[in-house]
Amino acid sequence: MSKNTKTTSPKIASEAAKVLSNPNSSATAKQLAGSALSQSNKGNQTGSKMETVASKVLQSPRYSETTKDLAASVLSQSNKKR
Repeated sequence: MSKNTKTTSPKIASEAAKVLSNPNSSATAKQLAGSALSQSNKGNQTGSKMETVASKVLQSPRYSETTKDLAASVLSQSNKKR
């Protein structure tokens, strides 16, 4: 498989940190935030489970713009061959 070398931007990493520290953030938002932060400097790429979660978030009208930003970032760092 080819490796996606994109990393999380500082802006998204900052949003992710805020989501994780907010006790009112949803479990889905926290899951996406954790994934985005794990990809900020380490060269990790999104797993298939997180790709599915992020895709569902982007297709749903019920999530906030912040959650959708995190989902988009996570998807942009997925494996292109999947």
